Amino acid sequence: MSKPTSAKPAIAASTPVLPPNDPHLAPVNLKLTREERIELFRTMMRIRRFEERSLRAYQAKKIGGFLHLYIGQESVAVGCCSLMGKDDHVITAYRDHGHAIAVGMGMNELMAELYGKATGCSKGKGGSMHYFSPERNYWGGHGIVGGQVPLGTGLAYALKYKGLKGAAMAFMGDGAVNQGAVHEAYNLAALWDLPVIFVIENNGYSMGTSQERSSAGELPKRAAGYDMAWGQCDGSNVYEVRAMMDKFLTRAREESKPAVVEIDTYRYRGHSVADPDNTYRAKAEIEEYRRTKDPIQVVQNMLIADGVLTTAELEKLDQDARAEAENAAAFAEASPYPTVEDIQKDVYWEADHPAQRTSKGRLFFD
Repeated sequence: MSKPTSAKPAIAASTPVLPPNDPHLAPVNLKLTREERIELFRTMMRIRRFEERSLRAYQAKKIGGFLHLYIGQESVAVGCCSLMGKDDHVITAYRDHGHAIAVGMGMNELMAELYGKATGCSKGKGGSMHYFSPERNYWGGHGIVGGQVPLGTGLAYALKYKGLKGAAMAFMGDGAVNQGAVHEAYNLAALWDLPVIFVIENNGYSMGTSQERSSAGELPKRAAGYDMAWGQCDGSNVYEVRAMMDKFLTRAREESKPAVVEIDTYRYRGHSVADPDNTYRAKAEIEEYRRTKDPIQVVQNMLIADGVLTTAELEKLDQDARAEAENAAAFAEASPYPTVEDIQKDVYWEADHPAQRTSKGRLFFD
């Protein structure tokens, strides 16, 4: 396969793309219907309640391994994924539950995967960090820090190779930006003009280390070294996320140009639920963000102020989200575990399709 080629102009200055002062006035938000605004809020609320129910299941020892919660970052995944077209793709790291719900995956298959059950989206073999939904152009869920970024670049390569007007969003945390593979991906994306948006979800802490102690300079400005456009916005406002991302996604689809975006956000819980929440940050810091910039509260206040929803209607949406999460936990509890025989399924394509096998020799060894 030869690499895509395109006419490339002389190197131009990389300038930031910033959202308007009032993100409500961005065209992509002005055209939202009442129902679409409600759906944005509903999806954010469903993510929050799913994560809270997942935490309780973990504390009850129903879930093994790691569990990285998305509580506090809901507006990022919802804002970005709400802009997806049919040829747009998403790939992310291990904090992947929010993105999964944002692209349309159901709570039942997601909760069952956390429980390690056969009805899970990865048949109980992936767990929290490995959600997948190829039919929704959602490619995970990856546990290796930064490992998903070159894969997201590959998705963009495929779009360009096939001549499709789509874009790939490769999400990463602020702790992944110093990985060598990330910079290799930046370089190839810029060299080949690939339609990929590298989305840095900066929640301020690389596991337990603040950004100030772990990463030099401003993270999105590193794009300038690769002659890529870059942007930065406040991730507590879903409309601001949409206003900025719409510009980059449109540019990627129409001009096949990459970009780096930093979305400032915050997580309320530890890096994973096995980690303490506040040994490396003051409890007051968490509470201040929750009081002033909680993404659910921000949108809720806007919907009430704009007369889109009443307090009673908002309460009903919350109750529905809680009930859906509870039902998902019941579904997971009642679902069967994978069988011993299942361990050799979904490993080799030829093992799952013996009638079409062409290779010789043994696929598995005792």
